[in-house]
Parts: sequence; structure tokens; C-alpha cells
Amino acid sequence: MAATTGDAGPEQDASGPANGRLMQIGEAAERVGLSIRTIRHYEDAGLIVPSARSEGGFRLYTEPDLDRLAVVKRMKPLGFTLDEMRDLLTVLDALDTATGAARAELLDRLAMFHTAATTRVTALRDQLATAEGFADTLRDKLHHHGGPTL
Repeated sequence: MAATTGDAGPEQDASGPANGRLMQIGEAAERVGLSIRTIRHYEDAGLIVPSARSEGGFRLYTEPDLDRLAVVKRMKPLGFTLDEMRDLLTVLDALDTATGAARAELLDRLAMFHTAATTRVTALRDQLATAEGFADTLRDKLHHHGGPTL
């Protein structure tokens, strides 16, 4: 694969992986709701690799690539590190073909990620409840002192 930094050009090679239609980074970014810069950062960090490159060197992504980006996007607000993201993606990739003891180990690791995500979601809910309580207190003080109603 040729490594170039440009991705804005109109060139697109219709051939490529059998995983479906290929899309350039701008469309991939729009579909997943990430910036082009963020996708490039995740590529530099080894979280995502474009499935193909056009003849002009433009990154080309498939639906499975977008699925990987969606996993990373969901992990980010929960405070997972890039290493943790990479580890989970490795587990998810390996589960497709693993059998026996290797599969059991991967499922245990996946369960640990589930537990960590659930714990972090609970912490975020607690933070949100605290923030909502604070906003309610301020609203009540405004009301008590004759301030504007919100």
C-alpha cells in the first residue's frame, strides 16, 4: 500500500476487498460522525487500517472499517485508552475464528471489557445526576430571588 497524505481527490478505485463498496475518508468520517483528522489519528495509533488505497493513494474504507471506527467512537467517551481500544479490537477480530481454550480466553477478556464499560457508564450517570442536581439548585435560587424563569 502506498502511503500518501492526500485524501481530498476525486479518484476512487472500484476494485478492492470483497467487503462491499469502498468510500474515501471524507464519506467514512461523515457516516461515522468523526472528523477526518480523528480517523487519521486512529490510523496512526494502529486502531484502523484502510481496507484499500486508490491508484492515487487515497484511503478507501469498507463497512467493516466503519464498524471498527464505531467501536472506537463508543469507547472514547467512556475514557478507554488507545491501548485498551486496540486490545478490544484485537479480541473482537480474533473471536471470529478462535476455537477451544483460545475462544474461552477471548470471551473472558470481552467480559472484562463489558464490566469496565458498565462501571464507567454508571460513573457517568452519577456525574450527570450530580450536574442535574446542581443546575436544579441554581434554577431554584433564580426563582427564589426573582430572577428570569428558565
